[in-house]
Amino acid sequence: MENLSFEKSLEKLESIVHELESGNIELECAIEKYTEAMNLVKSCSEKLNEATKKVNKILEENGTLADFSIDDNEE
Repeated sequence: MENLSFEKSLEKLESIVHELESGNIELECAIEKYTEAMNLVKSCSEKLNEATKKVNKILEENGTLADFSIDDNEE
């Protein structure tokens, strides 16, 4: 699951949610799908956290990276 892109993971998660919401699934299969969905949620969350860390870095004038903070830019 780690090797799926964020977009593919999200598509798979949406598909599982739709399948579970349909109600046309046996209990054991629903439990397996739910477990798979929770693993996808965890994977997506980790990928979003990593993306957020990257986006929150800005390039300063001297070429070094610094943490971006909205509070630092408010006056």
